[in-house]
Formats: sequence, C-alpha cells, structure tokens
Amino acid sequence: MPRASAQARVPGAAPLLSIGQVLARLTAEFPDLTPSKLRFLEERQLISPARTESGYRKFSPSDLDRLRFVLTMQRDHYLPLKVIRGYLDELDAGRPPTLPGGSTFASPSILSAERRMSRDELIREAGATPQLLNDAVSSSLVAPADHYGEEALAVLTSLVELQRSGIEPRHLRGFRAAAERELGLIESALIPVARRKDASSRAKAGELAREIAGQLEIVRSSLIRSALSRLDP
Repeated sequence: MPRASAQARVPGAAPLLSIGQVLARLTAEFPDLTPSKLRFLEERQLISPARTESGYRKFSPSDLDRLRFVLTMQRDHYLPLKVIRGYLDELDAGRPPTLPGGSTFASPSILSAERRMSRDELIREAGATPQLLNDAVSSSLVAPADHYGEEALAVLTSLVELQRSGIEPRHLRGFRAAAERELGLIESALIPVARRKDASSRAKAGELAREIAGQLEIVRSSLIRSALSRLDP
C-alpha cells in the first residue's frame, strides 16, 4: 500500500494524529500498545500512516479505525498478523473476505468504538440471569470487571444457550485448565524470543504468541469436528 504524504491530505479533512495522540486514544482499550508495536505493525504493512517532510508518522481517522480493527482481531480472536493482513487486503480489493473456518467480521469502521457495558447491561443484552453471570465468573469463564466488552457478551450469550441444553458453567471449568496448559505451551515456545529485552522483540513475541494460539485453535476445532462426526446417524 503506498504511503501518502501528510501534506497531500484534502483541505478541511479531520486533523492527522501523531503517535502520541494515537496512543492516548487507544491505550486504555489496548494497554500493550507502544510506539514500537505501531512501527512493527507498519513494517508488516497492516497500517500505512502518512509522513511529514521531516519523516514523522501521522495517522488519519481511517488509519485509527484500521489499527483498532487489527488490535481487536489480535486480542479477541488470536489471529496472526498475516491472516489479518490477508483479510484486510480482500476488503481493500472490494471482495468479501473470510477467515480460517469461514468466519467473517465487520469492516474496520464498524469496530471503531467497542461498547462497554455495566453488569446489568451485560445480563440484559445476553438474556442471562445474575446467577448465571456469577457462575461464569466463579468458573473463570468471564473475568470480573466494572464494565464488560463484546467478548464477555459473546461468552455469556453462549452460556445462556448451553444452559438450555443442561450445560452449566461449572461443567466447563476444564476449559480454563486447558487454556492454561495451552498458555504453558506458548510460553515455552516463546522463550528464545522472550530472552531478548528490546521493544521490537517484545512486539514479535506478542505476534508469535497469537500465531501459535491461532494454530492451536485450528487443531482443536478439527478434533471437535472429527469427534462430532461419530454422532452422525
């Protein structure tokens, strides 16, 4: 994607943002975002900020939306950057993109402002009961918080449906243990990179962790689909 000059922006357009201003807007939602990670994402061609004549990066509102989309896909869906980039390339080309497993997501602009819900709002949106949320928290399926995001809503909504089939949060405690075992695998794989303390290595370690998690998810999904085939008449 060609890099535009900051001076080439249309007069009257929204003001461009510096790296510091981007961090000020996004670090509350993405605490691990740093200038080094921004540069790393640019190296991987996920974002293409404009440059001033002095070489400083400047971000447009659309750059901010795209960046939020990338970070959300990493954080909430553990997708490696090459998968996210392929998805965005398809969007940029005007084609309907899909992810491994056939999943689709909204375009970056739709993710520009993630909702934050109170406990009561979360329960109402999910069609749950206060007790179900309490059970989900005690079973470590939903993290306790003052406000909840879309991820908690998706989990609680799924728990409502599972409860209708007689599956309660306490039956899913093994999921947390399995997740911790997977985390141990990922941490072991990251040891060579994690030993390096520079900011670039930390960004690469974070990306590698998500890539490994994504591959583990593909294997796990395949095993479940294979097991389900035994239930077919």
